[in-house]
Amino acid sequence: MNAHDERGTTMTGVDPNRLDDQQLMKELETIHRTRHDTLLYGSNDALRAHNERMAQLEGEYLRRNPRRPVAPGRTREGARERTASDSATPTASGT
Repeated sequence: MNAHDERGTTMTGVDPNRLDDQQLMKELETIHRTRHDTLLYGSNDALRAHNERMAQLEGEYLRRNPRRPVAPGRTREGARERTASDSATPTASGT
């Protein structure tokens, strides 16, 4: 299904807000799985379409899940703690 949004650009696929939760997760899994190949081998138009679709799907997921669990290691504070503990760990040479 092709639709046009307010900016006049073409969107391929079902509007994310019309997908149920299971369909949305399947779409997200598919787009993330194909991301690397699209980046490396897709045309500029394909990459642009991929970016737009991924942003739409991820935006809808975040809208539905504002209180999603966040792993402590995926925050700035958690990253700083990892960096500090990594630099405090001796290397194989013992330094």
